Amino acid sequence: MKRLLTITTDPIDEAALIGSRSMSPDMGAAVYFTGVVRGQEERQAIHAIEYETFQRMAEHQFQLLFDQMAKEWPVESVRLVHRIGLVKVNEPSLWVEVVAPHRAEAFAACQFLIDEMKRVVPIWKKPLS
Repeated sequence: MKRLLTITTDPIDEAALIGSRSMSPDMGAAVYFTGVVRGQEERQAIHAIEYETFQRMAEHQFQLLFDQMAKEWPVESVRLVHRIGLVKVNEPSLWVEVVAPHRAEAFAACQFLIDEMKRVVPIWKKPLS
């Protein structure tokens, strides 16, 4: 399975990421997810979130999750971009692409990755009001 992991302070350019998609002819599904900062966190109005990480550990945990995905679903590739630093309301903080033969596999693998990422990857957020 091809993997691309980027943890960055740069804004996430969704159009460029989608435009650079690469998949073999026998793949039939590319699922995308974009996580965007909401204007409210725990019922409090916010203007941004400050994301912090322990980068080496985060990269390690992401690779373990990618390994689990590869065992569970016939995923051809996964690309994940997580932004750290200051991310304003309505800006993307997370972008994920999963390519698989069929949509059910791609959706399931993508949901697994996002759910488990939130559980095990050391990325912390601090809402700013």
